[in-house]
Amino acid sequence: MKRYVRFFLLLVFAVMLVGTFVFLWKKSRPEITVYEVVAPQKRTIEKKTIATGKVEPRDEVLIKPQISGIVSAVYKEAGQMVKAGDVIALVKVIPEMGTLNAAESRVNVAQINFGQTQRDFDRAQNLFRSGVISKEEFEKSQLENNRAKEELQNAQDNLEIVRDGISRRSAQYSNTQIRSTIDGMILDVPVKVGNSVIQSNNFNDGTTIASIANMNDMIFKGKIDETEVGQLHEGMPIKLTVGALRDACFDAVLEYISPKSTEENGTVLFEIKAAASIPDTVFVRAGYSANAEIILDRRENVLTIPESTVEFHGDSTFVQLVQDSISRPQVFVQKPIKTGLSDGISIEVISGVKAGDFIRGNRIIKK
Repeated sequence: MKRYVRFFLLLVFAVMLVGTFVFLWKKSRPEITVYEVVAPQKRTIEKKTIATGKVEPRDEVLIKPQISGIVSAVYKEAGQMVKAGDVIALVKVIPEMGTLNAAESRVNVAQINFGQTQRDFDRAQNLFRSGVISKEEFEKSQLENNRAKEELQNAQDNLEIVRDGISRRSAQYSNTQIRSTIDGMILDVPVKVGNSVIQSNNFNDGTTIASIANMNDMIFKGKIDETEVGQLHEGMPIKLTVGALRDACFDAVLEYISPKSTEENGTVLFEIKAAASIPDTVFVRAGYSANAEIILDRRENVLTIPESTVEFHGDSTFVQLVQDSISRPQVFVQKPIKTGLSDGISIEVISGVKAGDFIRGNRIIKK
């Protein structure tokens, strides 16, 4: 029994020893590298660039008051549509005391003058009817009375404007009623009832009551690198992708390329603008982020190969042309080629390779 056990152990040891030698022998042999074989194909190749930016209304108007005061009422809110002339808010005037006193004093003086001229006119009228004075003297008295009456009315209007910001004679042109100047959508109303506002003048932009824009006329604003701006021209078609709308795509046309650059983080960029064609069924909010895909160059029905198969040596380009793909190792010969447009994945072949040739592709990795 012991002899059988000893024989079995010797047999197992011999098998393990032979297996180890076989494994080491196979590992010591050089591995045969196998490559994919790729055939050139005719296709359309495009060189594209992506510009990032935002979709915005072409024109956004800031509504500002013509008088200073306190907001007493706000009639509109963001998102509402308005027409030119619609009242957005009402401003209550807080008069300056010196100006108010001067206006009241002017009214008092005008009332005194008008009272005097009215009495003079009444006397002149009676004398004219009696034939005591001439018509010329009567008309002169009448003119002075009318002039004093108009001055009183102007003084009262001025007092109302100083005190209330509006006069009864020009209520339709009131500066206290802040009106829209264009048709469009209200994008923002940054003021609330009780806020103080400053009028717009030569020395101050004034407080913004509302911002309004035509949301039917949208443009894309973005920036592009200086290395690609030379290939752009006005009128180029653009594809806009808006991520907030589940990657919705819209057509656009390039209409502006900035003549002056800006520098951001050491990169020289140029601003571009494109008119966007957005269907009426889609609502695009102002400020949506978007990517603009611009086709810089295009070649149709040209012979192409994967760019990964091209070898670069100095200014020359080569491919490994297949001589024998069946035997192991495979046989290749280096062939110079002339390349054209590339999209980063495929590259145009102008000469050196023809349809029906086969070239070496990527290495096949054994798993």
